Amino acid sequence: MREPRVHIGEVLRNAFVFNFKNAQRCEVDEVALIKTVARLFALLEERGADCVLVGGVALLQYVAGRNTEDIDLILDAASLRRVPEIQVQTEDENFARATFAEIRIDILKTVHPLFERVRKSYSTVRKFQERDIRCATVEGLLVLKLYSLPSLYRQGQLERAAVYESDVASLLYRHPTNMEPLFAELRPHLLGSDLSEVKKIVDEIRQREGRFK
Repeated sequence: MREPRVHIGEVLRNAFVFNFKNAQRCEVDEVALIKTVARLFALLEERGADCVLVGGVALLQYVAGRNTEDIDLILDAASLRRVPEIQVQTEDENFARATFAEIRIDILKTVHPLFERVRKSYSTVRKFQERDIRCATVEGLLVLKLYSLPSLYRQGQLERAAVYESDVASLLYRHPTNMEPLFAELRPHLLGSDLSEVKKIVDEIRQREGRFK
């Protein structure tokens, strides 16, 4: 039996509607939100934007149950210029936060060699309800999640770090993966002590998986 395709617009709509923190906001036009998502990816394709979908929406291609209110893209500067409808709000060397109408977009810039590596070597075209979209592979998502963890802990973003660890666990439980090549990808981009801690996290996840076997 074929699994239903992920509908990105419905994912974002459901995350917004069922997040109690949004209770005091203006009512979101649910139909317009779904149409806006479809228009975003249509524009990216029409303008030849070389992007890769990552983050929570991409995760739903491989595991179930992850809600997210924004879209995460690996995107190069030239592609971003071709879609001026995407309005950058804040940015630094490697990241940008932008909006497209009412949609929030987190952009991972390809000037960072690891993000470019994921775009080139750890991405594949996947079928979504809206259209076929280039999306990070399981290995690509694992690399990005594990790369982010040390920074999240240093910034005291413990809740977000816990979500990322849960994402890593869900991916590994559903899709057993040889992690050594991924650790090799991370090695140039993490401190040695950080990479050791990341490896410990993966070991602990695998120990939990085998605890009741």
